[in-house]
Amino acid sequence: MKLPVSFEFFPPKTPEGAEKLRAVRQQLYALKPEFCSVTYGAGGSTQEGTFATVKEIIAEGVAAASHFSCIGATKDSVRSQLATLKGMGVKRLVALRGDLPSGYGAGGEFHYASDLVAFIRAETGDDFAIEVAAYPEVHPQAKSPEADLQAFATKAKAGANSAITQYFYNADAYFRFVDDVRKLGVDIPVVPGIMPITSSSQLLRFSDACGAEIPRWVRLRLQAYGDDIASIKAFGHEVVSGLCERLVAGGAPSLHFYTMNQSAATTALVQRLA
Repeated sequence: MKLPVSFEFFPPKTPEGAEKLRAVRQQLYALKPEFCSVTYGAGGSTQEGTFATVKEIIAEGVAAASHFSCIGATKDSVRSQLATLKGMGVKRLVALRGDLPSGYGAGGEFHYASDLVAFIRAETGDDFAIEVAAYPEVHPQAKSPEADLQAFATKAKAGANSAITQYFYNADAYFRFVDDVRKLGVDIPVVPGIMPITSSSQLLRFSDACGAEIPRWVRLRLQAYGDDIASIKAFGHEVVSGLCERLVAGGAPSLHFYTMNQSAATTALVQRLA
């Protein structure tokens, strides 16, 4: 059985980036993704680029999911964005609280992703499949692991169809998270988010910022390779393909790849699982 996969892109900042991403998407479409999602900057700062990329993906014949964050948003602004997305043919949203742009207060009419999910459901019924975020290693701003699980359950019960996790390299954290939310009565699919390892400095920087743990043995091996890109990529492929195999064997419903707008590492991982 072929496991469903989906891919995430970020909106390119330059015409060259947009051109490169078009080529990357064509390579990844060969893997028959269920959908492709496009991220949203802090405070909705990339909305134009996000929507433009989503539009292109739909025109290329692939289902697209737009990230949709609510920090600083009003009900009217969300209502009009939902209408725009519906008009574009979008049928799936990734509903997030989102990050505040630096220097901004909290503002807006939504304080939590669960508020956004409930509002989308109330306004649009079943027009959109709604994905929410999950944090197997606990959200970096959560008051406690229990509070984080409760927040996830609240989002799910507000009307989410499924969840995509922050990336992680410890399969046990994912399995424990799924067990814990099942005990809270949450039965939506929880899809592991997979981050290929292709660069150690970028991965370490990202992970420190978002609270994803890199196991010590992986961190030390990456540091030991220094600037040896080929060894980093080969080691990264082994680590992440082993993780994917464990997740699939343990019953993960599908896999969502954070492509970083590159195709080679994700393609190699998906082909190895086929």
